[in-house]
Amino acid sequence: REIGAVNCVKIVREDNCIRLTGYNTDTEGFRLSLSDFIPPTVTRALILGNGGAAQAVRYTLKKLGISSLTVSRNPQGENEIGYADVHRYLPTHFLIVNTTPLGTWPDTATCPSIPYEQLTPAHYLFDLVYNPDITLFMQQGLQAGAHVRNGLGMLIGQAEAAWKIWNNR
Repeated sequence: REIGAVNCVKIVREDNCIRLTGYNTDTEGFRLSLSDFIPPTVTRALILGNGGAAQAVRYTLKKLGISSLTVSRNPQGENEIGYADVHRYLPTHFLIVNTTPLGTWPDTATCPSIPYEQLTPAHYLFDLVYNPDITLFMQQGLQAGAHVRNGLGMLIGQAEAAWKIWNNR
């Protein structure tokens, strides 16, 4: 409820009734994968995209004490900016999380439109996409000396969290 997005549903059948309960396992998967990726000095992030996965990422970052701005094609509200404004925030926001599907196989020649030439070795790019292993978003970051990680660890963490939900563990 607090996140505003569900990606896991538990079905319980009791006394001829079916009860559905929604959960979000993106938060646990993202937290686990992020924990050994960024140093504690990273305190500000840009979240590329504003769908359900972005909501889970924003929630998780807030719980970790990392402030964030959402980058959207149609920014609304005080915590959203447009892609044209990203360049203003790169000197202070060292974590960039791609929550868009851009770069996912088979459309691997796409990536979010940000000024990659402004990235430095102090930047950390986390792509929720995990197929291909290294997306164009990540390649652009590597060329600038940034640290990169794909979403495979997040996917595994999500699956483990869902398994626990479904099996009461």
